[in-house]
Amino acid sequence: MKFYETTFQDKLFRIEEDKLDVGAYLYVYEDSKCIYDYLQDSIKDCMEFAFEDFGVPINSWSEIASQ
Repeated sequence: MKFYETTFQDKLFRIEEDKLDVGAYLYVYEDSKCIYDYLQDSIKDCMEFAFEDFGVPINSWSEIASQ
């Protein structure tokens, strides 16, 4: 599984890859509290969704160690 994070406009955005037949989750945190979660087909789709809905730059994501 892969994990990606970025911060944008005082929010933490996190993508967690799930099994291939499930996809990936995009979580949005504000003040350490999850305020949104979205299931998409892939990590790329999560990044594009974050860009389209929140303005998060596609190139701002960093892969992080699994937790």
